[in-house]
Amino acid sequence: MSSRLGCQDIALLATDDMASGLGHHRDTVENTMSCNVGKTDKTVRIVVGIALILLALTGVVGAWGWIGIVPLATGFFSFCPAYRLLGLNTCQRKR
Repeated sequence: MSSRLGCQDIALLATDDMASGLGHHRDTVENTMSCNVGKTDKTVRIVVGIALILLALTGVVGAWGWIGIVPLATGFFSFCPAYRLLGLNTCQRKR
């Protein structure tokens, strides 16, 4: 068994933890936060996020560089609230 977690695996782990901790039905939580950021999208978000944060830390850009936390977080969690609002999904589905 591989130790690497895919998009769906991470979403299921998060929903299991959230459902047990909050006492909600699993279906409700799973519909709230499911994977909608695919592999390529995730990689780009993480790289851009790190780059912006590093530029902010080194003083190359102003404080606005800290906005890099947003793509970094959405890349790590494989979930983007804006994608959900717009109905977008770049996450490959399991067959």
